[in-house]
Amino acid sequence: MARKHGKKVRVTAVNWDAVKAMRRGQREAQQELLGPGFHSNTHTHRSKKTYTRKAKHKLAQND
Repeated sequence: MARKHGKKVRVTAVNWDAVKAMRRGQREAQQELLGPGFHSNTHTHRSKKTYTRKAKHKLAQND
């Protein structure tokens, strides 16, 4: 568990099987929604003006 302002959080009487099942269900739902593989939750917005040498980006800018 996470700490908040230096106070230690105590975990008491947790059903770890239920926690694992919830995590597994969330992961499966995320994969159905976004597709297989890793998807970052905190993706920063990249400006159109960001310079890149990749050909696929150069073609997109010319259109």
